[in-house]
Amino acid sequence: MATRTLLVIEDDAAIRHGVVMAVRSGGYAAIECSDGHKARTMITQATCDLVLLDLVLPGATGLELLTQIRREQPTLPVIILTALGDERDRVRGLELGADDYVVKPFSVKELLARIEAVLRRSPERASPVAELAIPGGCADFNRRELRFSDGKRSELSEREAELLAYLAANPGRAISREEILTRVWRLDPKGLSTRAIDMQVARLREKLRDDGDTPAVLLTVRGTGYMLAARSA
Repeated sequence: MATRTLLVIEDDAAIRHGVVMAVRSGGYAAIECSDGHKARTMITQATCDLVLLDLVLPGATGLELLTQIRREQPTLPVIILTALGDERDRVRGLELGADDYVVKPFSVKELLARIEAVLRRSPERASPVAELAIPGGCADFNRRELRFSDGKRSELSEREAELLAYLAANPGRAISREEILTRVWRLDPKGLSTRAIDMQVARLREKLRDDGDTPAVLLTVRGTGYMLAARSA
């Protein structure tokens, strides 16, 4: 298995050094960043498997960076590094999609345990898909539309396109409704009805010309959620 890479965003040099040494002792590679401005670029350009994110940073706050991560890389795991008294920001971070948090000061053992737990339960990072072949046509995610061989087109809403692209980027894997809420629409699934997902799938199937009673494109996985069927255009 390839070595996992962690991006450590922390402005305190001593803490950052300690975190980097800790994750390397756990067998991970580490990239480090000391301010929010540089972190914005690194989040976009760097290839990493998890982000350790301080909330108080110069240039951009941790919560602003978390919002950027969830917008640009919705499946990238994030663990917040927070001070003992920052409960309000910690809660806000979880609401914005952070996967976990550790309170400073923390032990190496605790930090590594939380990293391992988050990586274990996080889905594989999806590879972006620009176009998807569907029966009788294709889905163009850049244009957010479906094109069919009979010359007809159907526009996709932003959420329909996001949902179909996420399923297409995770071939052969059943995606739960909760994961769709969290990773695709960046909402906290707690207390939310997943019926909204079912309704979205029903509308998407209609646009895909997929029979709702016996679907051949978007399959329902009983007790879990949905999966994109093996396709042949």
